[in-house]
Amino acid sequence: MSGKFLALTLTGLVLLSGTLASTTADAASVTRKYRYFPVYGTTAEQLDKSLAKNGPKLNNGGESHPGATKIAFDARVKYRSDGKYCRVSDVRANVTATISLPSWQSRRRASADTRMVWDVLVKDIRRHEESHIIIARSHASELERQIRSMRNERDCAKLRANVDKITDRIFAKHDKAQQYFDRVETINFESRFENLITKSLEKRLRQQKKS
Repeated sequence: MSGKFLALTLTGLVLLSGTLASTTADAASVTRKYRYFPVYGTTAEQLDKSLAKNGPKLNNGGESHPGATKIAFDARVKYRSDGKYCRVSDVRANVTATISLPSWQSRRRASADTRMVWDVLVKDIRRHEESHIIIARSHASELERQIRSMRNERDCAKLRANVDKITDRIFAKHDKAQQYFDRVETINFESRFENLITKSLEKRLRQQKKS
């Protein structure tokens, strides 16, 4: 199979936003929103060119990517004071993930080999973007745990300031974890994709022998 499939990088787009409010929130959750961008062509070269043209870009500029995930945190903290001490009475850190994925518009006119390579690629893109969400959810859970375990303070202003410090630290840790994941994925992409293609070919051969 010709083309640049093996040169594609699966760098996810991770944008963070966080808000802290003294209000009650629903239970922590992950909300997924999907957006699809069109990809045209019947050959690997054409598909690669279309991905480069229509794929999401980091910070609205630069290199295109075959998939992206925007992560938004909404951390809500409720405080309670008994006149002597202020404590955290409830906290929820919700995650909203907006996933951008390619939608191939010319599949029916492409060869079986091209369709196979595309299916392997899209499956790996989805796995990659889902991994970004797992990382985000893990850090949201850590944020909840750390805030719940905070010690009481004499006044709520002091406690809110401490909550802000923890939130900033967890968000920074989250950023680093996402960036590290992308670096590892990019380094391993070519060998991983070749292995996936090999397994897909072997599966197709087994099915052909049975038929």
